[in-house]
Amino acid sequence: MTWSPEPVSKGAIKDDLLYSLNAIRTVFSPSRNNAEAGLAAVMETGTDVGNNLLPTSTPTADQPPRSAATRSVPVEPAPDDDASDVLDPVSMPTLEAIQDRIRTHLVENFAGHKLTRLVADVLEVLGFECVVSPAGPDGGVDILAGTGRLGLDSPTLIVEVKSEHTAVGAPVVRGLHSAMAQYQADQALLVAWGGVTSAADREFRQLRTRLRIWDADALLKRVYETYDRLPARTRAALPLRMTWVLDDESPG
Repeated sequence: MTWSPEPVSKGAIKDDLLYSLNAIRTVFSPSRNNAEAGLAAVMETGTDVGNNLLPTSTPTADQPPRSAATRSVPVEPAPDDDASDVLDPVSMPTLEAIQDRIRTHLVENFAGHKLTRLVADVLEVLGFECVVSPAGPDGGVDILAGTGRLGLDSPTLIVEVKSEHTAVGAPVVRGLHSAMAQYQADQALLVAWGGVTSAADREFRQLRTRLRIWDADALLKRVYETYDRLPARTRAALPLRMTWVLDDESPG
């Protein structure tokens, strides 16, 4: 067994691998859907390229070849035998697993400029008027936002959105701080899907009275809070349904 020296963001992993990784066991051997090659690619590159770009392996009788139609369809576990304890255990529908599926849906359907538009939709629900830069080079500012009828009242806000799965470094935080002066903005928001490096976090701590950072989890939290007020087109592209469950462990 070889332990990876660096963590990999869950935002880099797609549905099929997440189904295996959310299994009920801590240590197990995933094999279905070319999982071994997929995990090796993720550990090497930090990105799940999807099964279509992976080296194909010879299917066995109990491991059919993966296709677009079967990528995310759970496969029944193998019959009980000496290996079944660790081979492809069943994934449990935990809150973490549900959150992972939503995160993966965003990765696959809101890449690049679409993620910027989603952030603008959230900010508009929170009371900002937003001007979104067109797709392409933006000079470090993806969204200009302000309050009031014309979006010119304080607090004014500039936003940079980084949709890549890898953590962004301190130069991005410094660049956003410089852009605040250039645009005479009161505040700044960095949306970094893959989070920030420790060096970037240290820079942020010196600017935290005027700058905020949303990683994938923070953005998802804002999406949940504003979901019922997001535009219909956004909710159609991100179909969510709230489900209430009984808390059997609650006292009384």
